[in-house]
Amino acid sequence: MILVDSALAKLKESGKGPIRVGMIGAGFMASGVLLQINTVHQGAMRVVAVANRTPAKAVRAYAEAGQDDAVLCDSAAALARAIEAGHAAVTEDPMLIATSPHVDVLLEVTGAVEEAVGPVLAAIEHGKHVALMNPELDGTLGPLLKAKADKAGVIFTDVDGDQPGVEGNLWRFVKGLGVRPVLCGNIKGLQDPYRTPTTQKAFAERWGQKPAMVTSFADGTKVSFEQAVVANMTGMTVAKRGCHGYTVEAGTPLMEAAKLWDPAELLQGPGIVDYVVGAAPGPGVFVLGTIEHPRQQHYLNLYKLGEGPIYCFYTPYHLCHFEVPTTIARAALFHDATIAPAGGPCVEVVAIAKRDLKAGEVVDELGGYLVYGECEDAGETAKSGHLPIGVAVGATLLRDVKKDAVLTYADVKLPEGRLVDKLRAEQAAMFGLAAAAE
Repeated sequence: MILVDSALAKLKESGKGPIRVGMIGAGFMASGVLLQINTVHQGAMRVVAVANRTPAKAVRAYAEAGQDDAVLCDSAAALARAIEAGHAAVTEDPMLIATSPHVDVLLEVTGAVEEAVGPVLAAIEHGKHVALMNPELDGTLGPLLKAKADKAGVIFTDVDGDQPGVEGNLWRFVKGLGVRPVLCGNIKGLQDPYRTPTTQKAFAERWGQKPAMVTSFADGTKVSFEQAVVANMTGMTVAKRGCHGYTVEAGTPLMEAAKLWDPAELLQGPGIVDYVVGAAPGPGVFVLGTIEHPRQQHYLNLYKLGEGPIYCFYTPYHLCHFEVPTTIARAALFHDATIAPAGGPCVEVVAIAKRDLKAGEVVDELGGYLVYGECEDAGETAKSGHLPIGVAVGATLLRDVKKDAVLTYADVKLPEGRLVDKLRAEQAAMFGLAAAAE
């Protein structure tokens, strides 16, 4: 982003020290972020510590980014010594990073919910900015965490590069033109709710990713979380559970695909989040907007956006880890969030059965074999007792559930003592929604 690059250059030249980043996760995307910071932003930004359940992966991520001096740390004192000495600090315990005074920004890159929320909450409580490459957590507890970050005077944000952040940037750009956004959209190449880690195994191996993670891309869970994050920032909702999710012939120009949405539907209400499968250019994002002034309509027609009343703006790519440092800099230097909830939840992601489920089965990981996620209006989710998929993992089925049915709290027994359930109840109370488990 223009302005951020100048600010980072001035920071590097000033010698005042880099922005100190602590990262949780050392997988495919996290290692890319580390590589990007080490090769592009040296002197202005530094990943001082990485936490991962398998420390060897964090050591390898540092080595692949040109840093082979990793030190394993099992205490706060050891972490502090390693960071102060300029070494790459590696730990199994994310709380050491979340509470360290040597960290300015916590970057969470695991895609987990229950395991991630404790360190994120601790980082906020210890006065750190928090950047998520984790729409699963943001879509489950983002409104509450944003409220807590506001109270602590720190930034809570999802990242540039991931689709929600790119959509958030585009939404702000369109609003800045004086055009009213009426739809925020995501461009997908595949959508099949019945995909599993078995069907996605070969693709995952080809790209060095986890089968469950790429399954969540294919089965709609990931895009649902991404669009829920966008809805919670913009105040938008969904046209229906699961969105319209139009599918077009591969390569159909986005400007043509955008005509599938009914202008009459878009022009009323707060706007909607949605996605399209097969449009080009992909995998980008788009915003549909409207403007009433006839002279401005004339100008937009001149600039090849058509006669209206709906105009299509798009970003033809999202570059994931390449853009994450921009979010870190925006938070640390400008106190600006790329994308964050504006208030209470507008859209939730509910769990839906991938097949006929039997009593006694335990819901597996996101992108697993039992459930997929779809967007639903937050008020309807609360009213109907629907089970958010971010809460569903680890739950035991109390009764049979038919394929494609939405799971409810009454269908399952939740694991005891989880922080996510406590915080969901707190979020519901804060924003006047029905208590999560009632």
